[in-house]
Amino acid sequence: MTSEMEQRIVADSKKYIQENLPLNQLSDDELHEKTEEIVQKHIGSEYCPVDQLISIVTQVYSSIRGLGLLDTIISDDSITEVMINGHENIFIEKDGKLQKLDRQFENQRRLEDIIQRVVGLAGREVNQANPIVDTRLPDGSRVNVVLPPVALQGPIMTIRKFSKTPMTIEKLIAYGSITKEIAEILEMFVKAKYNIFISGGTGSGKTTFLNALSNYIPKDERVITIEDSAELQIKGIDNLVSLESRNANAAGEGQITIRDLIKSSLRMRPERIVVGEVRGGEALDMLQAMNTGHDGSLSTGHANSTEDMLSRLETMVLQGAAGLPLEAIRQQIASAVDIIIHLSRLRDHSRKTMAITEVVKYEAGNVNEAGKIVLNTLYAFEEDSNSTLEKVSGTLKRTKNPLINDFKLKLAGNRIKI
Repeated sequence: MTSEMEQRIVADSKKYIQENLPLNQLSDDELHEKTEEIVQKHIGSEYCPVDQLISIVTQVYSSIRGLGLLDTIISDDSITEVMINGHENIFIEKDGKLQKLDRQFENQRRLEDIIQRVVGLAGREVNQANPIVDTRLPDGSRVNVVLPPVALQGPIMTIRKFSKTPMTIEKLIAYGSITKEIAEILEMFVKAKYNIFISGGTGSGKTTFLNALSNYIPKDERVITIEDSAELQIKGIDNLVSLESRNANAAGEGQITIRDLIKSSLRMRPERIVVGEVRGGEALDMLQAMNTGHDGSLSTGHANSTEDMLSRLETMVLQGAAGLPLEAIRQQIASAVDIIIHLSRLRDHSRKTMAITEVVKYEAGNVNEAGKIVLNTLYAFEEDSNSTLEKVSGTLKRTKNPLINDFKLKLAGNRIKI
């Protein structure tokens, strides 16, 4: 059965159900059963494979009680990202490659209804007065919505799919992102309460890596997670508090920022604070928390390299405290952040750990030049002879630089030389 015929049966079946069935009197199971009967009547003698029949029934049922076409896309585990550019253009990322779907929403109104349902599920709102919102699906998938008139092509919705199985260090080793030896080093860093920043570009796997790293947090600690949209999957910790920011309502009231949540978390007796992503002025509060006895904090940030992460942190701190001298900011960063792990998405779409770097200290400048933060690269990614233009081959290799700031490791009882 062709795609056009499938969509016609979906539309005809949905129309028949809406016009002839008492929807408000039917349970979900009854509606699903009726939907299957009606779809089979509309198919008639036309040949339809079982999997296509299931897909049609799901689409019809979802368009009435669920999220319509979106339900079908989200249920496909091989799809990692969904990009909806207006009701006619849907793009997906599958196996690391972008492709356009040959399906579309019935009309713009239908897409807008689905967006309102998605946003409403997380207790948020989006409208012309507040046309941009970050939210999430019930499974934790990250959702960004932009409505007209800001979006010129119609409603835009971007969904970063949420893995049903939490990422673990073992999986990162299997994927070749890190080695078993490096995993053991990272475990020691986390348990010894090193403050760790994970940097990388969009789609490089920062949140995924943070999820995996969080599994090393001792299970008896009190952990507070702070995110724009809750998506971290920290398992096995009973004393866990998850906080999520909130946008202002249509009247411009009720906004709760990441910065507000970090300040509030300091009064909750945290042993560790995990911030999903630092984007702005909250960087200052995060650094101050790290500097005032809240060691072992973990966070992520957008950057193109380890050095770039430091520059970005400086810029973000200035957003929160414009008058702060650059020297004071760099001193704060150097004393707060212990380790930066940089990730990247390479030319073959694979995600690799590119560097693990120690933040050593702040080195004061002189009259003619500003002071700088001294970095010490412990591990760096090196491509090998098997690399081609289409495929990247290589591994994270140990440099000859020893770990300089080993005080926390010794305090935790580790005498291993790194």
